[in-house]
Amino acid sequence: MNTELNIEEEIVLKRIHFIRGCKVMLDMDLAQLYQVETKQLKRQVRRNIERFPSDFFFELTQKEWDDLSCHIGTSNWGGSRILPMAFTEHLPVRQAGGVLMLSSVLNNSKAIQVNIQLVRIFTKMRDILIDQKNLLEQIDKIKDRMDHHDDKMDGVIRYLQRFVKDQTTERKPLGYKTKPTKSC
Repeated sequence: MNTELNIEEEIVLKRIHFIRGCKVMLDMDLAQLYQVETKQLKRQVRRNIERFPSDFFFELTQKEWDDLSCHIGTSNWGGSRILPMAFTEHLPVRQAGGVLMLSSVLNNSKAIQVNIQLVRIFTKMRDILIDQKNLLEQIDKIKDRMDHHDDKMDGVIRYLQRFVKDQTTERKPLGYKTKPTKSC
């Protein structure tokens, strides 16, 4: 499977934030993707609140918004004075989360297209993370083997050092002693 992301996907990835231990997208970013106004998106969520349990979305606290605003570089004037909603990517059991539920309350063709694109992006992200996890596991296995080899090499080096030391000390020659022969 190709896990490389195209430019549009990279733009979406920049809009995914990690807040409260979850990957989330903000209402203003999703509204832009779905090509609706943020207030319309929020209105539809509130009208269909039964579709959005607490693990599908949450409203940011003022501190979270201030911290995120500094990070993403939003301006202090203009825009909404209401704290943004953060929609979760998915649940741990691989069910749809708040981001994907939005297409069911925004009934237009653009919502369906965006939903399909988001599912594909999140799937690629998951594949990339799994590949990275597998790579890290392989690196750890190699490191463990190298540590084991280091121990063996230390033993070989100690043996060779002892051998060299023994060679430099005076020892009696080994072998049979022969009687000197008389020359005629």
